[in-house]
Amino acid sequence: MMMKWMKVLILCLTPLSLTSCDHSTRAEGQATAAVPSPQPAAATTTDAPEATLPRLVDLGATRCIPCRMMAPTLDGLREEYAGVVSVEFIDVWENPSAGDLYGIRVIPTQIFYDAQGTEVLRHQGFMPREDIVAQFEAMGISPPPHETE
Repeated sequence: MMMKWMKVLILCLTPLSLTSCDHSTRAEGQATAAVPSPQPAAATTTDAPEATLPRLVDLGATRCIPCRMMAPTLDGLREEYAGVVSVEFIDVWENPSAGDLYGIRVIPTQIFYDAQGTEVLRHQGFMPREDIVAQFEAMGISPPPHETE
């Protein structure tokens, strides 16, 4: 397992790697078969309200350049879609078991789950905000209406 993460570390530190931290042969945005959503170790029954929400899980690392590029997008989406979608970030360098739990090979990896916890889409590499919003729309998800003052 250590060699697997060393490969990711080496590729993430390569300056030419600006869209992902590995150059996998898997096509970007390739949908996967229906796979139940793994529950992170930190999940508890107190998380029940969000358990019924669709989820976007971004697996990356705070020191990975494309992962850092995604951070402002994820923060904005987390705020914009609050109460409608759970937007999560998991640092796989600080939590290496998450890489195995979610079956990732490349960081960043974004995994979209429906409200039943079934994987809808897995994307590897940097994912622009517009593509994430388009996937939300394809899943029938819209941001909540904003209150006007």
